[in-house]
Amino acid sequence: MARRKKIYEGKAKILYEGPEPGTLVQYFKDDATAFNAQKKDVIEGKGVLNNRLSEFFMTGLNQIGVPTHFLKRLNMREQLVRSCEIIPLEVIVRNYAAGSLTQRLGIAEGTQLPRPIVEYCYKDDALGDPLVTEEHIAAFGWASQQDMDDVLSLALRVNDFLSGVMLAVGIRLVDFKIEIGRVYEGDFQRLVVADEISPDSCRLWDIESGQKLDKDVFRRDLGNLTDAYSEVARRLGVMPKNSGHAKPTLIN
Repeated sequence: MARRKKIYEGKAKILYEGPEPGTLVQYFKDDATAFNAQKKDVIEGKGVLNNRLSEFFMTGLNQIGVPTHFLKRLNMREQLVRSCEIIPLEVIVRNYAAGSLTQRLGIAEGTQLPRPIVEYCYKDDALGDPLVTEEHIAAFGWASQQDMDDVLSLALRVNDFLSGVMLAVGIRLVDFKIEIGRVYEGDFQRLVVADEISPDSCRLWDIESGQKLDKDVFRRDLGNLTDAYSEVARRLGVMPKNSGHAKPTLIN
């Protein structure tokens, strides 16, 4: 079997050259990192769950007309995606105060925000992904004003979709981050939601108990991360509801 060409390896995923021009194979690793990779571990089954959950969310977005890079799931750990030029920003949408927002502004964790707040961080691990404003983005040419208008619209549409999906299964969408990519079709450019949407990139709390069902379980040593992600998958119908073991058994 021919060895695949690796295009990029990040903390949680590997990108390989795809079978057709303009495509990539996105492989989900079991690696878990926190605090800008200062804390690391390998969590068995995490990549399988994130692959399937990201497929679920990206497919749902595509169905309601929010464009994504997702094409199809290939197997338990891989999906076929469109190749795109990633805008070097993390786009963060916050519905409740948590994480760095509570530290920066002194707002109690769990406080509902008066409206969804969208923030931008410059994607650079060496700098710790610093918070930036639209002034920085425009000044350094990371994205045009039209791009930023489209990015904001996409982020809020993703927020509406994810909030509704999670609310229906008793989960509060506290915040999440996405990446946006540019796809070129001839002379035409459009922006798409890229990377992944999973409990790695969202804060998800049980509405009744406040139990954390996201990567904060790993950050704060609150229990078994695979169990938390499996609970999200079970509620969304991605896993059988009677599956109680840590190794994920997923519905095809």
